[in-house]
Amino acid sequence: MKTAIKKFSIVKLGVVFAMLLLTSLSVNAQQSKPIKSGYAPVKGAKIYYEVYGKGRPLVLIHGAFYTIKMNWVELIPELSKTHKVIALEMQSHGHSPYSDRKLDINTLATDVTDVMDYLKIDSADVAGYSMGGSIAYQVAVNSPKRVRKLVIISSTYKTAGWLDVVNGAFKDFKPEFFDNTPLHTGYNAAAPDKTKWRKFLEQMMVFAEEPFDVGDDNIAKMKMPVLLISGDNDGLDKVELMKTYKLLGGGIAADMAPMPKSRLAIVPGQTHVGLMMQTKTILGYLNGFLK
Repeated sequence: MKTAIKKFSIVKLGVVFAMLLLTSLSVNAQQSKPIKSGYAPVKGAKIYYEVYGKGRPLVLIHGAFYTIKMNWVELIPELSKTHKVIALEMQSHGHSPYSDRKLDINTLATDVTDVMDYLKIDSADVAGYSMGGSIAYQVAVNSPKRVRKLVIISSTYKTAGWLDVVNGAFKDFKPEFFDNTPLHTGYNAAAPDKTKWRKFLEQMMVFAEEPFDVGDDNIAKMKMPVLLISGDNDGLDKVELMKTYKLLGGGIAADMAPMPKSRLAIVPGQTHVGLMMQTKTILGYLNGFLK
């Protein structure tokens, strides 16, 4: 029993540390102002979006519990110099109103293309972090002609792509654990109805516990170039990550064959949250891949 409590405490400490790091990143960064923002109607919910810059469209999909500011505040000013950046806040996150609609990867992916329809964007580069990466995979599978290039940051297309310790991290969590944390502060700063905080957490915990799998065959059939970015200790199973890269045509001896169109970048000394703080590194990969 003591061992179980100790392990649970370590997990809680890790989550608190991650939230503090994320809050520090958001506070210290210089935030750009969107040229346009609003709500797009989707099936059963409304999705908040912000638009920055001009150029080829780039859709950004945040991680679980995050907002646009929390996830992308340091990258948007740079990315919007060369792209029309469309940043979303998924169902019940940030400025998007809470909805009782059941969350699943496929529904959230459909929300992304519905927002693209609303903004009259036929196709775009799509980048997603963590939960957003899983959604981005599903968007590319469901609507391949809508995705020009795909960027997946510290994410996977199936539950088995995470280490077991990650998949079990929220098993014993209680919604009240997140009260009065930086995530709670971020939620209150954006949410149109702050009283939905607990309902939002309960909804997300159910979502986190449900296994998902976009499908190996579907990944192998994707034609668009894909950039995979991972921290070396970010919670992803690196054996599964390499399998993913091989499904995308990578993992070959490129001195004796054409270089694959997809790319894999593993950033040393980085955790799941820490990876998103490496702005210059990620921006370098993105600019080289998307240009």
